Amino acid sequence: MGRPLVLAGAAALLCVGCSTADAGNRDKSAAASSSSSSKSSSDPRSAVQAAVAALREDSAGFRQKVELEGEGQVYGLTVTGSFDFAADKGHLAVDLPGGAIDHSDQVFADGKIYISGVQGIGEDAWGVMPRDEAEAHYLLRAPLNDPEHVLQQIAAMRKISQEGEENVQGVHAVHYRGILDHRTVTLRMSPDVRTKMDQARDTLGSDLPVFADAWVDGRGRLVQTRMSVNISSTRATLTMALSDIGKPVRVTVPQATDTAPITEVGGILNG
Repeated sequence: MGRPLVLAGAAALLCVGCSTADAGNRDKSAAASSSSSSKSSSDPRSAVQAAVAALREDSAGFRQKVELEGEGQVYGLTVTGSFDFAADKGHLAVDLPGGAIDHSDQVFADGKIYISGVQGIGEDAWGVMPRDEAEAHYLLRAPLNDPEHVLQQIAAMRKISQEGEENVQGVHAVHYRGILDHRTVTLRMSPDVRTKMDQARDTLGSDLPVFADAWVDGRGRLVQTRMSVNISSTRATLTMALSDIGKPVRVTVPQATDTAPITEVGGILNG
């Protein structure tokens, strides 16, 4: 029981600590990809937004790595799955290495999110709630780990610069870096967490120092994204690696008899 409690406490630092801060379409066609590539050096913002827009009309496998460092310790969890962004459906699994907290599965389909392992609704039942009602409860976490939320934030990067070319996920890609403004950082946050973020911004006298990175390959496809922040000796990073662009995504929706409606779900696994 010790490790889950410590992890939850460290995650809470991202909210409490902030208030005391120290001041198919991938081929749509070669011409489109070539256009994105030609913009990479002269128009970084357009290159990033075009790569995000293309992915949101396609499908991909993804792996998110969430890292939290505070009080001299590093904690992390992984979110893996596949998502058809064009059809608004997908599935993912959330795990804490070492199994300190139970595994969680989530299914996105028909405007709803189905969540396994929700307390209070039966051991084998799935909680279900409207996708647009899910909220984020931690800084740099998406509502119920929704990968589309991450893409929305990356597309809103500001003051973007080209940082060079790198090999990422076995692919040669252009690295772009920018910042996220307060509105983007607090997008769909629960009211209590947003209040703490607002207080942190007021204390700092400026937006929180949240950086965003995107890696785009030579065909204009998004390869990897990253968001990071370092506040009051607490560091958080969310990295999302993308693969299998265009691969069909099959989703199995739980039977209605196995589901129970919920209005809210919390916990470190659920963002």
